[in-house]
Amino acid sequence: MTVWAVLAAAGSGERLGKGRPKAFARLGDEVLLAESLKRLDQSDWVDAIVIVAPPGWEEPAILVAEELACTKVSASVPGGATRGESVAAGLREVPEDALLVLVHDAARPLLPGEVIERVVTGVGDGWDGAVPVLPIVDTVKRVRGEEIAETLERQDLVAAQTPQGFVAPVLREAFGGDVAGVSDCAAVVEAHGGRVRAVAGDLRLLKVTTPEDLELVASWL
Repeated sequence: MTVWAVLAAAGSGERLGKGRPKAFARLGDEVLLAESLKRLDQSDWVDAIVIVAPPGWEEPAILVAEELACTKVSASVPGGATRGESVAAGLREVPEDALLVLVHDAARPLLPGEVIERVVTGVGDGWDGAVPVLPIVDTVKRVRGEEIAETLERQDLVAAQTPQGFVAPVLREAFGGDVAGVSDCAAVVEAHGGRVRAVAGDLRLLKVTTPEDLELVASWL
């Protein structure tokens, strides 16, 4: 089975306040991009990688890969204005004969190999995709303005993470239309009738959004 990974790293990182794209913020001795990139490259479940970089940062992304001696990076392409457009740009670099595509956010740098395995092996047997999830421990409420409108039953709710894995032709078909507003690949596949499986996620897959997130993830290295 040929497994390609699309590493979405085109976020602006404005909320980090580092004056550079999020993927190139410092995380320990390296940049944020380096952590998830080397973990994908070292995984026996991944055959090739496409980096979706911030426009104008394609070459620095390749240099990061070279410094890490990554051997699976096939291309570094510019992302779009939204995450959906960035994923679509990366997907265009995946060859037609690929069987499975993983989409991972570079903003989730501490990617355990066990999660990659669970996602890849979770696809198939009637499932079009697999997504790592965590149970929600807080009570979740829907609000309208300042008014609490509804309290949701949390036992049926989970928080989705990445990498999300899909049968390649299914993902291509789902991304065949307007994807500018897409923030979650699984949601698009589901909307096109795909069956997506929930597999166990990992608390270490924290998404870096704020400087506090970056500091917390750095403390886990």
